[in-house]
Amino acid sequence: SPQRLASLAAAAQQEAQQSRQQLQAQRQEVERLQEQLGRARQDGERWASALQRAQREAMEREATRGEEQARQQELIRDMKGRLLELLREKDALWQKTEGIDPQMPSVAPQDMGLCARCRKDFRLLSRRYSCRLCQGKVCHVCSVDVGKQGRCCLLCYQQRQQQAT
Repeated sequence: SPQRLASLAAAAQQEAQQSRQQLQAQRQEVERLQEQLGRARQDGERWASALQRAQREAMEREATRGEEQARQQELIRDMKGRLLELLREKDALWQKTEGIDPQMPSVAPQDMGLCARCRKDFRLLSRRYSCRLCQGKVCHVCSVDVGKQGRCCLLCYQQRQQQAT
């Protein structure tokens, strides 16, 4: 059965040809997948690099923020210390002025832009108060808060304290 052998050989050749074609297709598929894998690795390396850079920048920002916060806390401490110094200075000046003979409160100056006591110019940072007793316009330093009655000038306050004793 030479014909049978020939037909078997032809079938084997055809099968071998199909196997070669499938092998070629699989090789092409492997090459395509290897290219995709290479691109994915490159993308992964770029993302890892970007992540490291972002983490480093975040750590630098955190360190800078920590330094700035430390500077602000130091500034706050300094300001509180200065405030305490100023309060002590004010108390010392107040104690010095208590022994002074009280004068009659002077009439408020015509120029309503000046303090009746220290003649300080009323600006944005120095508020004007009206004395509840003599109606003179005085600055914050030259006035005393007397609770619900409002504020009054130092001379009126001293006279009132002496009258109360």
